[in-house]
Amino acid sequence: MEDLFTAAARSRAPLADRMRPRTLDEFFGQAQIVGPGRLLRRAIEADRLTSSIFWGPPGCGKTTLASIIAGSTRSAFAQLNAVTSGVADVRQVLKDAEDRLKLYGQSTYLLLDECHRWSKAQSDSILPAIERGVIRFIGSTTENPMIAMTPAIVSRCRLFRFERLAPEDVQRALEAALLDPTRGYGGQDVRVDEDAMAHIVQVANGDVRSALNALELAVLTTPMEADGSIHVTLSVAEESIQSRVMQMDESMFYDMLSAFCKSLRGSDSDAALAWFARMLHGGVDPRVIARRVIVHASEDVGMANPMAMVQAVAALQALENIGMPEARLSMAQAIIAVCESPKSNAVCAAVEAAFADADRGGYESVPAYLRDTHYKGAARLGHGEGYKYPHDYPGHYVEQRYAPLEAEGMPYYTPSEQGFEREIRELRSERGRVDPPDVGSK
Repeated sequence: MEDLFTAAARSRAPLADRMRPRTLDEFFGQAQIVGPGRLLRRAIEADRLTSSIFWGPPGCGKTTLASIIAGSTRSAFAQLNAVTSGVADVRQVLKDAEDRLKLYGQSTYLLLDECHRWSKAQSDSILPAIERGVIRFIGSTTENPMIAMTPAIVSRCRLFRFERLAPEDVQRALEAALLDPTRGYGGQDVRVDEDAMAHIVQVANGDVRSALNALELAVLTTPMEADGSIHVTLSVAEESIQSRVMQMDESMFYDMLSAFCKSLRGSDSDAALAWFARMLHGGVDPRVIARRVIVHASEDVGMANPMAMVQAVAALQALENIGMPEARLSMAQAIIAVCESPKSNAVCAAVEAAFADADRGGYESVPAYLRDTHYKGAARLGHGEGYKYPHDYPGHYVEQRYAPLEAEGMPYYTPSEQGFEREIRELRSERGRVDPPDVGSK
């Protein structure tokens, strides 16, 4: 039971903290992991949750679910923050947990917020306790644990991925706060216009904490009307919540870059521009994006449209010489050029095959007729003897072997039927080169 001081402190806590769900029945969202019959829910209800990592964006319920576990378990519960806690704090928690286990047979949950911030030494300090069952570790992080955490910890934990809350979940949280008479504003006459509610939900972008903070700010700063009511309009809502800067962690960066590259390859200009804009909004270095466009101009377009490479390189030059934000136009033009070009991966396949041959080694000497003749005495060594100068022949072409004798994987380059490569096939055919049919993949 709470004392007067605890109750007073809780009444002054932020709305987001006061409205934190206390039971699984009050918890909303994340049905994919805590819905009826799901593994995580069954483990919590049976008090049999093993060491786990909760991973997801801010405000989606990770810490809330950990608090629910703390309130429902028969085990002890300790909480640390990776930013402020050191090895000494961990050792004390582990000592207390071992004492409880020996004296009372009671297990201990250790919740570690921002667990990706722990060093390897800190992570290693709890490994023996996890393995022996002294503690049940619950890590909470916004970063991809596969990238940001030590493999030793991840391999010993069950990973649960939390998704960004849906707009209806955020709205339900706001409505609950308006109706709750003890923790929210149910005891006051607070009216929130429909468009004001929609604005807060939209800008919060799945972060229920941000939405509740905005509602609280709107209520606390809106003058009371003559009848004692508080009226939150759209203009008030717009002032209470601002568009948040996208939190671009390493995992999200690579996921967005992957989606951008696949959009280039998939000839979807709109999708590529959407990811381009989101990456720039998230603070990605535009040079990284420009380099990827250049790569895909060869990897996915190549000789099907040689001008795509020209556009891509010109965009990088514009970025270096003009800078942002003006260079967005040049970059967008190059992105569209790569997307809308006919596609061929023949250049990429040719390079891979050539390097595979080179990796095999066993190089033979360069044939004498292809060797360097630009130094005194080369002719006496027979260099260049028998070489056919193409410009001395009709059509400026003559058939002779240029390839290394040990090259086994040829032909490397097989032009597709796309764009300019169709003309290349025709030209090669006139020279007596018969290319295999274009099957659409290499």
